[in-house]
Amino acid sequence: MATCFDIGAIDQIPIGEGRNFRLADRTVAVFRTHEDAVFATQPDCPHRQGPLADGLLGGTTIICPLHDRAYDLRTGKSATGECPLKIYPVTVTDDRHVCVTVE
Repeated sequence: MATCFDIGAIDQIPIGEGRNFRLADRTVAVFRTHEDAVFATQPDCPHRQGPLADGLLGGTTIICPLHDRAYDLRTGKSATGECPLKIYPVTVTDDRHVCVTVE
């Protein structure tokens, strides 16, 4: 069963950065792009478990800080065809709170 977690106000995630949040039994990385879009993924790179929230964010691409692996935050697909990221649906409410849905 899917659950939507309200992680709080969008302003706690600086534009162009990511932050990790603990949601029940898992951690997710939540990113806020320069265009003010919000995305959520697994917290670690599937390549060597680099901390994705510390990566370089450009448009809707996150680059792992350890080995420069690039992933599309909209789809989770890697630029090289490697193992994709797990992504989670995100909504931003009218009062600018971020809700992440996990199963």
